[in-house]
Amino acid sequence: MKKINVGIVNYGMGNIRSIENSLLHLGCKFKILNKPDKIFDYSHLILPGVGSFKRAIQNLKIEGLYEALQESVNKKGINLLGICLGMQLLCKSSSEGGFTRGLSLIKNKVETFTKKEVGNKKIPHVGFNQVKIEKNSSLFKNINNNSDFYFDHSFKVLQDKELKNFQTCEYGAKFIASFEKDNIFGTQFHPEKSQSNGLTLIYNFLNN
Repeated sequence: MKKINVGIVNYGMGNIRSIENSLLHLGCKFKILNKPDKIFDYSHLILPGVGSFKRAIQNLKIEGLYEALQESVNKKGINLLGICLGMQLLCKSSSEGGFTRGLSLIKNKVETFTKKEVGNKKIPHVGFNQVKIEKNSSLFKNINNNSDFYFDHSFKVLQDKELKNFQTCEYGAKFIASFEKDNIFGTQFHPEKSQSNGLTLIYNFLNN
């Protein structure tokens, strides 16, 4: 693996320990970032997340991480991976708990699964599910089509015509399971909980 320096963005709502374990397994150096002052020192950033979109955005703003993340991606060209809620935070907005504007690094919006979509299935969508690799993807290098990844979410990222490179999953309806756009990456699933497939995906992100 090439020399990299990873910062895990901690805003009080992420599954930090599992990500730490994955990075340790890959032999990767990392730091937990609670404040924005050194965020530009890293080659790669990981934005995890579990819980409420609105609360997450509030926490990022309180800690000064909101603008720092935008600048790190848009001006510094740092690679950023959003995981689960972290992926949703990269979007323009979410309807969770009322309209909330996201980091707006991509123009997609976030909406809940509906009973009409999922039928007899339960909300949230929890457990392993297959990801269909629909585009040539650096994240999914050496990962077979329809491989299983671990999901746990009630909200999904809607498709937008400007987002070209994304992979999908089905849970009643088709939804975006992951995407990549320049130096911005997102996974709705938890790669850090997805065994060997997840480790391969994290490795691929670190080598972008």
